[in-house]
Order: sequence, then structure tokens, then C-alpha cells
Amino acid sequence: MAENVIMICGLVLYAAAFLLVMRYNVHMFQQNGYKNKVQLNWLMQNRERQRLLLPSFLAAVLAGGLFCVATAVIAVFGATLCLWYFLMLAGQKAKKKLVYTSRVKRLLATNVLLAVIFAVLCIVGKSRMLAYFTAGLFLLCEPFLVVFSNVINAPVEKAVKKHYIRDAKRILAAHKELTVIGVTGSYGKTSVKFFLNALLQSKFQVLATPESYNTPMGVVKTIRSSLNPTHEIFICEMGAKNIGDIKELCDIVHPKHGVITAIGPQHLESFHSIENIIKTKFELADALPADGLLFLNGDNEYIRREKREQTSIFYGLESFGGEKNTEQGAAAGYRASGLKVSALGTVFTVTAPDGESAEFQTKIIGAHNVVNIVGAVAVAHTLGISLEELKLPVRRLQPVEHRLQLLERGSVTLIDDAYNSNPAGSKAAVDTLALFDGLRILITPGMVELGEKEEEYNYEFGKAAAVSCDYIALVGKRRTEPIARGVLDAGFPEQRLFVADKLEEALNYAYALNTEKHKFILLENDLPDNY
Repeated sequence: MAENVIMICGLVLYAAAFLLVMRYNVHMFQQNGYKNKVQLNWLMQNRERQRLLLPSFLAAVLAGGLFCVATAVIAVFGATLCLWYFLMLAGQKAKKKLVYTSRVKRLLATNVLLAVIFAVLCIVGKSRMLAYFTAGLFLLCEPFLVVFSNVINAPVEKAVKKHYIRDAKRILAAHKELTVIGVTGSYGKTSVKFFLNALLQSKFQVLATPESYNTPMGVVKTIRSSLNPTHEIFICEMGAKNIGDIKELCDIVHPKHGVITAIGPQHLESFHSIENIIKTKFELADALPADGLLFLNGDNEYIRREKREQTSIFYGLESFGGEKNTEQGAAAGYRASGLKVSALGTVFTVTAPDGESAEFQTKIIGAHNVVNIVGAVAVAHTLGISLEELKLPVRRLQPVEHRLQLLERGSVTLIDDAYNSNPAGSKAAVDTLALFDGLRILITPGMVELGEKEEEYNYEFGKAAAVSCDYIALVGKRRTEPIARGVLDAGFPEQRLFVADKLEEALNYAYALNTEKHKFILLENDLPDNY
């Protein structure tokens, strides 16, 4: 009797552990974009996160193969061990919580159904050994069962996706006067989208994809839930991790005009080469109609070297390479000059291709953000809003959340650049930090998704940070080793370099630094939960 009670308790604990393991891995699967290959690669690279599954499985096998109370206790111990570990893991505050979308619910349902089927088979078999073995096996295999469940659901998900896309296309087709503007780039696209939305709203009814909605289903959801007959312009942010991603989005929304904000080494793990990134971003250019306009960041070397037949309007700082642009048949472009940057914001002058110019003021800091604002000004001015009319909207622009966002905390100013994760943006961020008069502190976990060049780019980031910072706190000892090498190789004092396991430790270190100067703490990049 006692043995049966212990056995039942063990199986109940295994069931609870299974549900926690399933929820955690579905959460990571969602952050990995529901991509089977990406999830499997993530599992291989993060094996330590599942490290207690194997001993729990072995405990279950041991208990199932013997016939005494002691081994039933082993099964309970194995299940308790796993349950405790995943309760601890699940208890960590997620930066981006699991969203229980319809797809996630279907994925969970399929996963649970598989478990129930095997559980019923065990009950029918009336074999305690089989029951324990199956319970342990499901825990051990659950990370892979999530992917298997997605494979089973693939035909359903494909049909659901097609239905929603057809509905979004139908809605767009009904808005015959709607102008669609596509915005893409390795970085800067979300900022340009928000700035352009704010500027165009001074004259037009505008809808823009919210937050970082830049996938097919995110765009489709925006169209189906928010587009109405009064909208005149739809600004569609377009993200990509693979060749063909931008084309897929263009085939849905059919943009009239396009903006390519920048091209650089981002998502190299999936793109494999910078050439593939260039090809993918310019899928937007290929999708524009003959009378469409393509707005290009002339400061970006990868963009400048691309030759296009269609009308291109360049924008950037005064040194963005006008001669090269002229060779491509481009107009003189929109140029920013006379930049003055301080903690209060930025002042600069914009000159349009026709010679019209105006001085602008903004609370937003960073020369690269000025380029983003000029890109938005270029589009708005081309669509009929004068530079003089754009002065007030530019003055009212708010920093995009987590992108060089200034947060005052008494004697400390936090510069929140948590959503920046590319080499050019990170270099621009520490260059901006160098402009402030005070104690300049960098806190960063480094950059990811840079493929084989990840170590090289983080090393170079460390060298750049050494020039601009008074103190540096790195988060994550193993991943930030290349940054630390770059920092020290650049001659940075080792006593001013701190390496922490968690962000909280790094922040405590920065706040504890004894100084009479005002502290400026740059929070550069924040890795997602799956890192």
C-alpha cells in the first residue's frame, strides 16, 4: 500500500515537472520564431538548461526496474529534483513573457495529447516499470517533443497562416487610395518607423505597425485589427532573418515607397554572409512599382555601393558621399549638418535637394539617431510637408523605448539602449556616451547572432568602449570574454573593468562607485531570455 502511494506521488511529481518543462521550452520556441532548426540549434547550445532531465530519467528507470519501496523513493527523488529545478527556472523574471497565442495553445494541446496517449498505454499495460520509464522518458525528450509537436501541427499552421494572409490582402485591396511605405534595414528600422509616423501624422491619417511587429503574422495582425477606411498611409516595418523574408512581406502589403535604413552584420547566424543581407534588404527595392520612391541611408557603405534603376533619394549627414550618389543617378539628397549634441538633445540643420533648409531641435541624442530623423524628414518632405512644418513634430519626437532613451534617476542618468545589438549601433552608443560630462559607465552583455564573426565584433566593441568609458561592467563571464580582451588590449585599466554574472550585480557595482561627478550609465543591449 505504502509503495503504491509513493509510486503515485512520484508519477504526479513527474507530471508536474513535465508541464513545467513543456511550458519553458514552448516559451523558448516562441522566442526562436517557431523555427524547428533554430530551436534545435538552441537546444544544442544550451544543454545545461536541461541538465537535470537525465538524472531524473535514470532515477525513473532505476525505480521502474526494481520492486521495493526504496526504489520508489528514488523515483520520487528524481521527480522532485527536476520539479525543483524547473520551478526555480520558471520563477526567474522573463524579459519577454510567454504569449498564449492561438498557435501556442495548439502547440501545447498537441504536446499534452502525446503525453496522454502514452500515459493511457502505460495504464492499460499495468506495468509499473513501463509507467516510470515513460514518465522519465517524456521528461528527457520533452524539449524535442515541442519541435515534434510543431511538425505535427505544420499543416494546420500553414492553413491558418494562409487564411489570415488572404484576409489581410482582401482588406488592403479594399483601400485603393492607401499608400504603403515599407521600412527595413539591419538596424534603425523601428526608430525610423516611429519618427516617420509622428511626422506624417501632422498632415495624414497614418497607421504604423506597433512596437517591433515586423514579421508576416505581426503585419497581418496589424492590418486585420487596426486598418480602417480613414487611413491614408500605412507604414510597415519589415524584419528578416533569412533570404526571402522581405519579399514575403512585400507580397502581402505591396509597398508604394520604401526606406532602407542601414545594412550591417546582423543575424549572420541565419544569413551566413553580408551579401545575403544586402540581397534580402533590397528585396524591398525590387518590389516597388515604377513610380515608387526608394529612400536610402547614404552614410551606409553597403547601401551606397548598390546600383538601382529606380529613383533613389539619399539621406544622411553632410559627408554621406554625394559624388558616389550622383554616379547612381540619385538626387543630391537630404543632408544634416551643424550637429550639436548634449544631454538636453540635439540641434542640426537639414538641407533638402532643392536647397531648402531648416534648423531642427530634438530631445533625442546620438548622431545615428539624427540620420534616422533625417530619413523620416526626407520621406515626409517628399510627400508634401514643408521643412518649416516639420520643425514642431521633430521637436516633439520622443526617444524610442530602449533605444538611447534617457532616464533620469537623481544623481544618475541611465541611457537605455537595451534593444541595440549590432556592431555599428553599439559603437555609436559608446561614442554618444563619450559626449557626456560626468562619470561614464558602460554595462553590457555584448552582441549575439553574429555567426562566426561574433567574437571578432565583440572584441572590436571592447576596444571602442575602452576609449569612451571611465568604467565598464560586463554581464556574463563566458560570453563577454572577447569584449574584456578588447578592453584590456586597448590599455583600459583592469581595476576599472568589472565582470558580473547578472545585470543586477553590474548595476549595483555602477551605483556603488564613489564619485562627486554625475553618473551616466549606458545600458547597451539586453539579451533575450533564450540567451
